[in-house]
Amino acid sequence: MTDITPTTPADTMKADLRRDLVVAMKRRDKAETSLLRLLIGAIDNAEAVPATGSDATPLPFGAGTAEARRRHLTEDDIRAIFKWEMDDRTAAAAEFARLGVAARSAALTAEVETIRRYVRG
Repeated sequence: MTDITPTTPADTMKADLRRDLVVAMKRRDKAETSLLRLLIGAIDNAEAVPATGSDATPLPFGAGTAEARRRHLTEDDIRAIFKWEMDDRTAAAAEFARLGVAARSAALTAEVETIRRYVRG
């Protein structure tokens, strides 16, 4: 496997997440594995450029289709994505606690703490 040097904040963060994903998979930590995959996907989705105008022109299969333009996310963009993920889980954890579903509330709270490890600044 070839090492690719990260060039953007998003590349750096995804490299960190993927490194930790391998560790979580080796530990067979299903919850952390799932969360790390979700965070990588959230960054990938945020990098996607909406298909509008000439971008929506269909290309034949294999004709550079893997070379779509991507948004370049800043550290602030990534922090905002992670903050949204933490806020969403915090609200859900509070609701589960209110409903008496302590195990799910605790799991979501643990996810928030995991995400917090990656929030820089």
